[in-house]
Order: sequence, then C-alpha cells, then structure tokens
Amino acid sequence: MLKQYHIRNYNFRLVVYVVALTMIGINVIGSAQKSVQDKQIAGLLIGLTAMAVVSLIDYSFILRFHWLIYVFNLGMLGLITFHILGGSGGGAVRWIDVGGFRFQPSELSKVFLILFFSWFFGKYQEKVNKLPTILVSGVLIFIPWFMVEEQPDLSTSIVIAVIFLSLLFLGGLSYKIIIGVLAVVIPAAALFIYLILQPDQKILEHYQWIRIMSWLQPDKYAENVYQQQNSIMAIGSGQLWGKGLNNDTVFSVKNGNFIPEPQTDFIFAVAGEELGFVGSAIILALLLLIVIECILMGRKAKDLSGQLICGGVAVWVGFQTFVNICVVTGMMPNTGLTLPFVSYGLTSLVSLFIGIGLVLNVGLQPLKYRMEG
Repeated sequence: MLKQYHIRNYNFRLVVYVVALTMIGINVIGSAQKSVQDKQIAGLLIGLTAMAVVSLIDYSFILRFHWLIYVFNLGMLGLITFHILGGSGGGAVRWIDVGGFRFQPSELSKVFLILFFSWFFGKYQEKVNKLPTILVSGVLIFIPWFMVEEQPDLSTSIVIAVIFLSLLFLGGLSYKIIIGVLAVVIPAAALFIYLILQPDQKILEHYQWIRIMSWLQPDKYAENVYQQQNSIMAIGSGQLWGKGLNNDTVFSVKNGNFIPEPQTDFIFAVAGEELGFVGSAIILALLLLIVIECILMGRKAKDLSGQLICGGVAVWVGFQTFVNICVVTGMMPNTGLTLPFVSYGLTSLVSLFIGIGLVLNVGLQPLKYRMEG
C-alpha cells in the first residue's frame, strides 16, 4: 500500500497551482458571501489532508478494490435516488444530511468513476474495441449516470458522461468506431435539439427547457436570463484591474445583489468585477496549468490505468472550467456547474483535492522509476 517514493517525483508545482487557485477562490468567496468563507477554508484544510494521504497510497492498491468502489458509489447515489436520505435545494434532491454533516454524492461519484473505469479499461485494454466490452462498460456507466440525472442533476450527468467517453477514447477506442458513432450521433443530436425546442416537449424538465430557451431568446424570456446578463455586465465592469475585493461601491453588480448565490456557479463574475481582467486571467491560467500538469504526469505513468486517472482528472477540471466560463459569459445556457477550486462547495473542493492526490501518486511512480526498480 505505502511504498518508498523519490521526493524528486512529487509534483510540488501542481500542489502550488491548486493551493494558489483555492486561496484566490476563498478570497473571492469571502467578498461574495462572507458567511461561507470559513467553511471553504475548512474545505481547503480537509482537502489538503485528503490529497496528502491519497498521494502516498499506491493507486494500484486502491484499484484492487474496484468493485467495492463501484458498489459503494451506487449505494451513495441510491440514498438520494430512492429518497432514503437527502436534502433538497433548488427543487432537486442532491445532498445527504447526516447529523448536520452535508455532502453531495454526485461530486464524489466523479472520483469513484474515474478510479473504476481506469481499472476497467486498464484490465481490458486489449478488448476495448470489442462489442461486449463496449456494451458492458456502457451498462456500468449508465446506472450511476441515470441515478445522477434523476436527482435531477443534468449538468453533473453531462460531466460524468464526458469523463467516461474521454476514458474510453484514452483507453484505445478505435477511430473507426468513433467515426461510425459520430455518423449516428450527429443526426440524432440534431433531431434531439429540434424536439426539445418545441413548446410541448416532454424530454427535458421544464426548468431545463426554460434555461435553453432563455439563452436562445433572451428578449422573450428576460426574467429567466437576467443572471447571465448581469454576470456579463459584472465581468465587463471590472476592466483591467477590477474594483477590488470587498469593495462597497454602489455601482457594483455584486453589491446590488443582481446575481443570486454569486459564491457558487457565478463566482467568476465576482472575480471579473473585483479582480478585473488581470485577476480573471490568473485564475484561468492556473486552471490551464493544472490541466497541463495532469496530462504531462499521465504521459509518464507506469501503466494505462495511471494514464487514465490523470486523463480523467484533466478532463474533469478542463471540461467543467470550459462550461462554467461559457455560462457566465453568455456563450452557453445556464448549467449549474461550479468553477473548479474557485466556487464555494465543500464536497466539490474535497473531491477535486482527492483527484489531485491520485494524480500526484501516479506521478510518484513514473515508468522510468518502475523500470529502474
């Protein structure tokens, strides 16, 4: 489980990037909603501890418990899906409340699924292009995906789907299969979009449909798109250096409460307004550096499972960042996805730190180190 590592293989650059980004997030959260800042600080401390512990445990040892990880994940999601435990918020049931302790299973699910499918595609890498393997993996991902989507949490279910498809691709899926699937998926997606745009559609929940329509027709659905419009205004008003954290100017979009719950999904709007273009660029640069470090460490992994762990975390951080920034700048409909390491949310933050801990452990066992050993 614990083994002898070389300190030179510990990626302290990645740790610095993650901690620096989280510290920026804590300061912006404090400006957006002072009452939750202490909780985010606690999340950082818990996350750092979890990251340090996980980074020293051989990921190959963790992957031995692949089925236990998968079943435990289904168990947690099942508590929500079947209303055994669960706290509601915004019309959805996504949290488990136990003795005042509250966490979101779907966030931890991202870590568990990356681990499970890193083992699965690592074990069956020679059969990844065989129909039985593809079908079995499809069934295995559909069950937790369906549980998350039924909460309902469409945004997280999309992230899970993207992570799975990325792992399948990185696992060696043939380009011929990908092209064949795209030949079917693209027309099907076009038909799907046409159907959901109909006023009497029954495919999406009404609130999901409203989000899409308000993005496509902001003038007609102005009462539902104000959050994004105010977000764009806030980011633009920050100009180069911003208005400063914790400012009390009456011309602040944040101070005027024009963005509900700004500490979560729309935290980048607060950062843009108060830190300006420079601060926003630093946040995006740190996120990009984190993704790059994960990719580079994955390329040096001792086996395919290690590569997939790093690739899965890179896709998780990168895709969620892309979607969040597109939403707050009005380039996509509102999805409800947080900005990794920056938005408020203890489960999300700790889960991300665990993911980084796994990447660090992969980095402690590069292929060259294994060959020398």
